[in-house]
Amino acid sequence: MEEETLNPQSKTLTSEDDNNGDQPMPDLPDQDPSSSDSDSDSDSEDGDQAQKNLQLQTLEAELSTNPGNYDAHVQYIKILRQIADIEKLRQAREAMNELFPLTPSMWQDWAKDEASLSTGSDAFPAIEKLYERGVFEYLSISLWRDYLDFVQENDPSVRECSPAGILKARDLFERALTAAGLHVSEGSKLWEAYRKFEQAIFDATDETDNQARDKQIQRIRTIFHRQLSVPHFNMRSTLLDYKAWEVEQGNILNAGSSDLDGISSHVASAYKKALEMYNARVHLEEQICRQDMSDSEKLQNFMNYLKFEESSGDPARVQMLYERAITEFPISSYLWLDYTHYLDKTLKVGSIITNVYSRAVKNCPCVGELWVRYLLSLERGHASEKEIAAVFGKSLQCILTLDEFLDLYLTRIDGLRRRISCPVEGESVLDYSLIRETFQNASEYFSQYLKNTDGLLRLHAYWARLELNLHKDLQAARGVWESLLKICGSMLEAWQGYITMEAELGHVSEARSLYRRCYSKRFPGTGSEDICYSWLRFEREFGSLDDFDRAVQKVTPRLEELQLFRSQKESKLTEEGENSSKKNVHDKRKQVSEIPDEHYPAKRQKDASQKPKKAHGKDSDVLNPGEQTVEKIKPKGDKPDLQNEQRMKEHVPEKTKVYADQCTAFKTVGTLQANDEHLRQFFSDVGGVVAIRLLHDKFSGKSRGLAYVDFSDDAHLVAAVAKNKQMLLGKKLSIARSDPKHGKKEHARGSESRESAETSNGPRAHQALQSSHNRGSDNVQLRGRNTFATPRNVLALGQTANKPKTEEQGEEKPKSNDEFRNMFLKG
Repeated sequence: MEEETLNPQSKTLTSEDDNNGDQPMPDLPDQDPSSSDSDSDSDSEDGDQAQKNLQLQTLEAELSTNPGNYDAHVQYIKILRQIADIEKLRQAREAMNELFPLTPSMWQDWAKDEASLSTGSDAFPAIEKLYERGVFEYLSISLWRDYLDFVQENDPSVRECSPAGILKARDLFERALTAAGLHVSEGSKLWEAYRKFEQAIFDATDETDNQARDKQIQRIRTIFHRQLSVPHFNMRSTLLDYKAWEVEQGNILNAGSSDLDGISSHVASAYKKALEMYNARVHLEEQICRQDMSDSEKLQNFMNYLKFEESSGDPARVQMLYERAITEFPISSYLWLDYTHYLDKTLKVGSIITNVYSRAVKNCPCVGELWVRYLLSLERGHASEKEIAAVFGKSLQCILTLDEFLDLYLTRIDGLRRRISCPVEGESVLDYSLIRETFQNASEYFSQYLKNTDGLLRLHAYWARLELNLHKDLQAARGVWESLLKICGSMLEAWQGYITMEAELGHVSEARSLYRRCYSKRFPGTGSEDICYSWLRFEREFGSLDDFDRAVQKVTPRLEELQLFRSQKESKLTEEGENSSKKNVHDKRKQVSEIPDEHYPAKRQKDASQKPKKAHGKDSDVLNPGEQTVEKIKPKGDKPDLQNEQRMKEHVPEKTKVYADQCTAFKTVGTLQANDEHLRQFFSDVGGVVAIRLLHDKFSGKSRGLAYVDFSDDAHLVAAVAKNKQMLLGKKLSIARSDPKHGKKEHARGSESRESAETSNGPRAHQALQSSHNRGSDNVQLRGRNTFATPRNVLALGQTANKPKTEEQGEEKPKSNDEFRNMFLKG
């Protein structure tokens, strides 16, 4: 016997044989020795039996270690049917149905096997329950027909046509029509079976009991009218059957006519409407009934059909079509989610929704959203706490993601909270210990996997809030936060949540104690600074002046420590970037120097004073990647060209300026504010200031304590250096020369000095300041001594290359970048 199997890959129910699983189970082996077969047949049977026993052992071992193996369950049941081991077969089917829904043909096989092996009235209820379980799991016209036939043939009360038996059969037929009567392609089979049942009752009615016979005739006529109002295949055939039946009852109708002549107007109107509905759906029915298409195409055809039915606005027809689609694609999570969403939207509450959800999670147990919706559906339907707890327990046994498990726990807690805070009349009041126990289980589980995550923070914050507001236990709420801090002590948000709770309760001392515990901790990003500033804001809003002063004393050294750490880190990153950039430039220069001169285009013969120099002395307009140049305009005479200076300031954005390595720099300490306008005024007596650039930390946006100032020529640059030790905003500035290339190899130094000589018409001094403002701000904060540096290739005013340097000039010996960094750290 070949079973109908569920193909997980295609997500469809597929039958492996043409008889839909109707092959009966073999008879049990005859135990009479006198009726044994021949010796050769016996040997063959023994060999087959041994092989099957070996297969059974293999399958039993597989199912013991992997009970979720669907195909192994199917093969195990198949072999047990072949050897007719009824007890093991029952156990195997029950075990499989605990984990998976069975296909309609598998339920048919099970019921028929039990019917063939069981005798007596005691067997009927057990088999009837099997049919009930089968029609619950999937929609199947053939399974309903078998169920109806079984009841009519084996139920004594129905077989004898007793009033109770007739009522039972009618109720079962009505259930079948409710479940599948709207099935367009096969629903007419149930209507015909119902009519035949009522016709059998009419035939068995005493001919002298005219009242009973007339009543039965009206029942059959009503079934005909109901069927003719429903769109299905072969509607004309049903109409002709009805007209023929009316003729049998003595009514004068043209039974052979295909029109509606002789039929009552309301029946004709209903038939026309049903026929129009059928014609609107026939092409959609043909699409889903085709066999020459892939599963994805068939599923898409179902979705198109569903979209059409939903637009028609008949929930019963929509639900029927969903059931048909589910039977074809039972493990399509998308289909189940769509189906349940539609029911939640249209029906809201009722046993229909909860039944669908129970089937959905059995077909797709690894979809967390279905379990969450299932719990909510049970709560809407006022299910008992025992039932909800059982569903929640099953969901935790499935393979889900951490986010899905967290959502499940929170949904469960939400339901408990609602039932405790807003109990429904007639329901037992729940104890708060259920919530606490659920939280504890969730915390123990997620603490292993969600450390320092928003999910764990959300769970504990919710827990603490319920302990405080619902259970009125402040100490328990604090205990929740303390347990979270043991797990996520380096998570800023955990401390902030705990502090916020204490502050909102007016517990200033407790909140201040938490600030003292965490302000010196290291948090990711700018969290360390944020908690310090948060403490200061807290003391401003809640504390006294003494409390504020004490907080300042605690916080200030910590902020300075953090700022120094970030400055050193940024300096290191900058140094690494500069070294990498210089290495790339040197490599490019080396490549250019190896190109023969004949590869360069002829140069125009113009006066150098009339043509601005390009960066690095190149005549080519092509820049290296990431480099941009600004034409330097040579001033006329000793005075700066203010027009050109203003033009550069207005038309060259600060981001497009590229500064060479020959520059001046200074570092400051202190608390004064200074911006580029202050610096420009400071050098106003010198003149020649072309541009000023303030540097900020690229991560925090705070000032790095550095600024760069460009001067138009050597004379102005030297005059700027001469302002060393002068006061700016009440603070002394320390100015010195820089030598960025100091310590390089001699051949590299010679090459760079030659190139720098070509650009000596545009020297500049650069100034660095430290600011407490965000990047892009014009205000910077001076912090004490400042250090300037000038391009090393610029000679002091009035000095020539052949004259010896004076002692004062000797003090202005250019300094390397390493020397400057040491000066900054010492400053």
